[in-house]
Amino acid sequence: MSKITCFGEVLWDVFPTHEKIGGAPLNVALRLNSLNHEVFMISAIGKDKHGKLLLDYIAENGVKTEFIQVHNHLETGKVQVTLNEKGSATYEITFPRAWDSIVMNDELKTLVANSDAFVFGSLVARDEISKKTLFELIEVSSYNIFDLNLRAPYYTKELLIHLMNKANFIKFNDDELYEVSAFLGSKYLSLEQNIHFISEKTGTKHICVTKGHHGAVLLYNDQFYYNSGYLIKVKDTVGAGDSFLGSLISQLLNNVHPQQAINFACAVGALVAQSEGANPKISISEIEKFINPY
Repeated sequence: MSKITCFGEVLWDVFPTHEKIGGAPLNVALRLNSLNHEVFMISAIGKDKHGKLLLDYIAENGVKTEFIQVHNHLETGKVQVTLNEKGSATYEITFPRAWDSIVMNDELKTLVANSDAFVFGSLVARDEISKKTLFELIEVSSYNIFDLNLRAPYYTKELLIHLMNKANFIKFNDDELYEVSAFLGSKYLSLEQNIHFISEKTGTKHICVTKGHHGAVLLYNDQFYYNSGYLIKVKDTVGAGDSFLGSLISQLLNNVHPQQAINFACAVGALVAQSEGANPKISISEIEKFINPY
């Protein structure tokens, strides 16, 4: 069991007919906890009904909440989610919200310094307060895991370059990989060439790229590993990539072979995509049966 700290947005995904708890780093945290790691969440909520419900839910699901700050004058995060006919999601993210103002303190620094891994994305750096806290915490972490999770207009080239240069592990989707490779000056067309290009540019030996229903590619210590995905009927894609990342991190930190790790992670991502919402409960036996149905 590893001690892992996740940093960033905790919020409500607001669908046309209902609301669900989400936020990429929280989704990763919840999946990691379900896989028997000790997981801490650093974030902020408002002093409101949605904040209390969110805090109660996180605690009930085993993620440590003592580092989630409560703000009197900023509301708990909300995101308007729209699904197209294929279940793919687009997001309208309200600003500012409580998680934009995660304030640095010595307790956060001690927590991250003593964690086996520190997970964060780029969205939390859209406000200077949370950005400053993130920049300080990545300096004391022993293993930085950067999930780009690009949401225009809330990032800059300079921000992404800084965070990639500090990362030990970077996770992209394929669109993000090509966007970042282009602005870094890549002349390559293939996925693998661009992964190697970014690895060399940033000094990052662990890079994963998800490809939607086509699976994922993992570069791990100069070796490529592949999974071509699983055939499912998509209900919605919300949180599938986050559960994929949480599952992959879990396997790799447990020293599982990278090929087995990416197979497991793709299975979890697929199981989430064929379910409603970002955090369906999935047992290890369900995952194993999904990978090996016969």
